[in-house]
Parts: sequence; structure tokens; C-alpha cells
Amino acid sequence: GPAVGSFALTMSGAIVVAAIFEAGGAIIAGGDVVKTVKNGIIDPANVSDPNVFVWVMMGALIGAALWLNVATWLGAPVSTTHSIVGGVAGGAVAAAGWDVVNWDSIGQIVLSWVVSPVAGGLIAAAFLYFLKVTVFFKDRQIEAARKVVPLMIGVMTWAFVTYISLKGIKDLVEIGFTLAMIIGLVAGVAAILIVITVINRAAPGLEDNRDGVNKLFTIPLIVAAALLSFAHGANDVANAVGPLAGIVDILLEGGASAGKVGIPLWVMVIGALGISFGLALYGPKLIRTVGSEITELDRSRAFCIALAAAITVIVASQLGLPISSTH
Repeated sequence: GPAVGSFALTMSGAIVVAAIFEAGGAIIAGGDVVKTVKNGIIDPANVSDPNVFVWVMMGALIGAALWLNVATWLGAPVSTTHSIVGGVAGGAVAAAGWDVVNWDSIGQIVLSWVVSPVAGGLIAAAFLYFLKVTVFFKDRQIEAARKVVPLMIGVMTWAFVTYISLKGIKDLVEIGFTLAMIIGLVAGVAAILIVITVINRAAPGLEDNRDGVNKLFTIPLIVAAALLSFAHGANDVANAVGPLAGIVDILLEGGASAGKVGIPLWVMVIGALGISFGLALYGPKLIRTVGSEITELDRSRAFCIALAAAITVIVASQLGLPISSTH
């Protein structure tokens, strides 16, 4: 949305970028959030008949899917997360009463719904304020941007590489949080050095004003949009297929080892294909809503928005909280 609203990406380009990175986020980094939706909201052991648990999850999927498709068709940017969590809780209450729901877990999830828009807003405001003070309020804006823009892109790289190190390759090699932060920091420094070279080449041909600085954010904004899509895929696709993962667990494993069984890759692939198909059908209307109907965006603002949202969702995914990427 922000990338299209600021004209850094065309609509078709945005849908292609989003489809690839949403699918990548789901398949590479979606597992922990699936576990929260699959087992965190209700405990399968509290439902005496495993078949009833299967029907609870089916009810959650059907209810959330109907609501989401109607709302999205109308162009309302509603939350997949809210819909699926509510669907699971509602199905469980209908099947086995109020006590079957893990209300402590629901409380944490609901708290994260309040935290995510506040955190996203504060981080975006902080980045944009930093950009204004260090670049836009200066007499020689392009000269200032040569120093500041690489730092902001370095922060983006640090966040993304740390996340990939923690989540994306844990099936290949186990990396601790400290080591992941160091790997991310090294990648961030490398990104800074590369971006400095690129900006130094581009700077002489740019106007020394805000429009000139905004042009420096075109490629970083596309990368930020890809990063946000990856983070969104890791969170929202995982939410959508959480009930399916619960059903598969019951039917294939009998539910005996619920919570310990890995999420089958084919379940995540179904979610990844689904979100790509949904983007092609419904994407343009929602992209316009988020990209141009909330506030007017230029590329520097859009970069701060995308980066702030991505960092918020990445941190939440790391904590296993199914927060709303939409918020």
C-alpha cells in the first residue's frame, strides 16, 4: 500500500512482489504463530472428542473465511488475525462452553492488538522525525541524505537478517538470539557501505530539495515493501492455516502429541498459494485503501511506515503473538 501510494511501485509490480514475499514469509517463518493459533487459544485435550475439535476448527475456518472475503470485497482492510482468533474461540464456546477457551492466551493476543498499532505508529513517527531533523530541515538536503539514508537502510537490513537468522534457517541450523543480532548487524553494515556507493553516484543528478531526497527512497521503499510482505506472510498466513494445522494434527497424529508436532510444509504452502491468489483478486482495492485513502504519502513517509510496520510484526512473530499486520 505505501509503496503504491507514493508511486514507488506500480499496482501490478506491487502484487508480484507481495505474492513472492508473502509466500516466502509463510513458508520460511510462519511456524510459531501457527502453533499459537493451533493450540494457544484452546487446548485440544480440553475437548473430549477429537472429532469435535476438528469441527470447531472447521467452523473457525468457514466463519473467518466468509467474513474476510465479504469485507475484503467491500474494500475494508479488516484483520485476518482478529477473524481467525475470534472464529476459533467462538467455535470452541459453541462446542464445549466458555471454560474450554484459554482466556489468558486470548488476553495476551488482545493486548497485542492494542500494542501493534501504537508501536507501529510510534516507530514510524520516530523514523520520520529523525529524517526531518537530519535531512529535510537542512539547507543542503541531498548532502545530508547521503549520510542518513544509508543508516536507515542499514537498520532495515539488520532487522530483516536478524529475523531470517532466528526463524528462516532454524530447521537447518540453530542460531541463538545474540548471534542472530550480530549476523544482522554485519549485514546492516554491509548494506550501509553498498548504499553509500549507490547514493554517491545518484546524488549529483538530483534536485537539492525534498523531491530529490524522495527519489533516493524508491528502491529502499520497494525493499521495505518486500520486507513488510515477508513479515505479513509469516504472521497472517500462519493465522489463516492455524486451524488447518490443528485438524491435520488430530487426524494424522490422533492429537496425542499436540503442540509437539511440526507444521507440515504442505499446510504452509496452501496458505502461501491462497494469499497469492487473494492478492491477485482483491489486492488493488485494499492497496488503494491503505496507500492513498488514510493519508497522503511521499516516498520518505512511505518508507518509514513500511519499515515501522515490518519491525513491529517481526518482533511480534518472534514472540509468537498473532498481531494484526493491518493495524
